[in-house]
Amino acid sequence: MSKLLTVFGATGQQGGSILQYLLKNPDVLKGWRLRGTTRDVEKPAAVALKDAGVEMVQADMDDEASLKAAVAGSYAVFAMTNYWEKASPDVEIAQGKAMADASVAAGAELIVWASLPDVTAMTDGKLPGVKHFDSKAVVERYIRTLPIKSAFFMPALYMQMMTHIFRPRPDNKGGFVFTIAWGENSPCPLIDITDSAKFIVPFLLDPDKYNGKVFIGATAFYTPAEMVQTWKKVTGKEMRYSQTSDGEFGLDIPPEVSKVMKNSAGLIDEYVYYGPTGKQDLEWTLAQVKDQPNTWETFVNANEPWF
Repeated sequence: MSKLLTVFGATGQQGGSILQYLLKNPDVLKGWRLRGTTRDVEKPAAVALKDAGVEMVQADMDDEASLKAAVAGSYAVFAMTNYWEKASPDVEIAQGKAMADASVAAGAELIVWASLPDVTAMTDGKLPGVKHFDSKAVVERYIRTLPIKSAFFMPALYMQMMTHIFRPRPDNKGGFVFTIAWGENSPCPLIDITDSAKFIVPFLLDPDKYNGKVFIGATAFYTPAEMVQTWKKVTGKEMRYSQTSDGEFGLDIPPEVSKVMKNSAGLIDEYVYYGPTGKQDLEWTLAQVKDQPNTWETFVNANEPWF
């Protein structure tokens, strides 16, 4: 029987992008079957995936029975959570552990967990407020104790966030301003989240080689200054960078997100998001990835018009 990959969050950005990529590139996992989970199998995005050939099943990350049913018969599972849905580390940890436990109980051989670094540990307690990173790291440590082959996908800041939350806005000088919390020359890793599948395919195809490995989900590190230059080059518009120190980005974003972005400034300025080995770890990751991810310039071009 063909191998079954079950993808949690099938109608969201991460899970959805994995399924879309594999549907468009069927030879990548030739002969594999695809299953996606969602809370509502009748919503348009779920129906579209079903029509494209994905088996869609209902699952609630807070419902143990539904998780067991969702992963039944799976060879591999991609597990992820949406921290911002409830903005609770305890909830995210419980959901992540429950998905992992269900995968083991179902006899799945592989699991990929969408993880992030333990910022509190990485910074020796200097940055204890980046809770949506730390909670994912707790789940990663738990999965490493389970009898299942595992790999960990650590996505960078989504390029897609620049199209809404951090989208440049008009200034009073006839140009545009890009506002973010970290320094103009501080490099931050970026990912076009539609590239997610490219980073997990190596493990799915060769789990023995990559068991326990971390795949850095980024295309490169970019400073705000470099991002602005690319915007100017592609759009032909005048633009400048402005660093915010109070968590205000000029757009209507949830207060908890604004607060975390403010707290995360030091993570970029001092620890470059992934810590001291982040750049080397990204080099290793990209050397394993066959289909190279999109660059920032490619993304900016693909999302015209910006203004």
